[in-house]
Amino acid sequence: MPPASDTPGQLAPRHKRTVLATITATLVVLALVTGLSVFFLYRHLDGNIRTGAEIDHQVSKKKVDAPKQPLNLLLLGTDTRDCTGCGVDQEAGGGLSDTTIILHVSADRQSAVGISIPRDTLVDPVACTRNAPRAAGTEQLQWNEAYKAGGADCTAAQVEHTFGVYIDGYLAINFGGFKDMVNAIGGVDVCIPKPLDDPKYLHVHFDAGSSVHLNGAQALSYVRLRHVGSGTDVDRTKRQQTFIAAMVKKVVSAGTLARPDRLYRFANALTKSIETNPELAKASDLVDLAEELKGTDLGHIRFITVPNHLFSPGEAGYPYVGLSPSYKGLMTRIREDRPLGPYAKGSLTAKGPKKHAGKAAKSQANAVGICA
Repeated sequence: MPPASDTPGQLAPRHKRTVLATITATLVVLALVTGLSVFFLYRHLDGNIRTGAEIDHQVSKKKVDAPKQPLNLLLLGTDTRDCTGCGVDQEAGGGLSDTTIILHVSADRQSAVGISIPRDTLVDPVACTRNAPRAAGTEQLQWNEAYKAGGADCTAAQVEHTFGVYIDGYLAINFGGFKDMVNAIGGVDVCIPKPLDDPKYLHVHFDAGSSVHLNGAQALSYVRLRHVGSGTDVDRTKRQQTFIAAMVKKVVSAGTLARPDRLYRFANALTKSIETNPELAKASDLVDLAEELKGTDLGHIRFITVPNHLFSPGEAGYPYVGLSPSYKGLMTRIREDRPLGPYAKGSLTAKGPKKHAGKAAKSQANAVGICA
């Protein structure tokens, strides 16, 4: 086991393309805050959704004393290139889920938090991952191997085994769906504080700017960037979260909500690109939830990363991600449906700073892509 430390290590970038499960989080968050009744008008969307296997639950659902029960949804993506619109580069893809988010929806339906699990996190295997390859120099497996070993249901079982959090359902998305979703709403504006340049792998450059407009293809490159700055998977996770925040803000804007054609194109792109467990295999299932949460304030929807530290295995050329001890306190709060408390520090929301926010708040907002 790696030492328990919160001190980041140094990264030697690894050449591997990734897809962002965080975009799936956008889907669910949008449903929560807008109540996309457009789903009801186009019943054929149900036929777009692929139904996956049931989850082999490792823990029991913890009941809370409330009229409704909290929900935990597993949101992930794959690096497959064999789907329509998914051939975005010259790689074949490894059948991995490169980023994972646990989306916790509170019992009172007034708040939600998306917890990102970096793809390079090392964990002990569960039954469906016992034959998955181990990370170099360890007896553990890298997080994104769970999907390759057994699919989305296996990843859900790995979440339950590792974190003790019951997963009510999962959603997975691919490259093509992400691009189409962004294009459906007319692109997304993000704040990029510093230029980003990757001439070797993704062959892209992004100028710095307070409101950089990205279409679907550009957005996919932006959220897949790894070989910039420190190159850590943790840093990339933060960029993924900031894009979700900006995308949510765009969808709940008047310019999108007043355009049924955009909402339909968004829903169509989404449902064509996802796989869910049987309990979530109908668009109406998400709409039912959306109707309960459509009044939720954007400031009450947060995105954080599971507490972690980086360490070098000494032979792979880049650091793995270890779970820091404080992750247990966070997961206890999720299981008990309690506020984030100290874990809210540094979290992101789609609301951005208040109009008269101080310099520090505006600086932080700009740093995460929501410009003041």
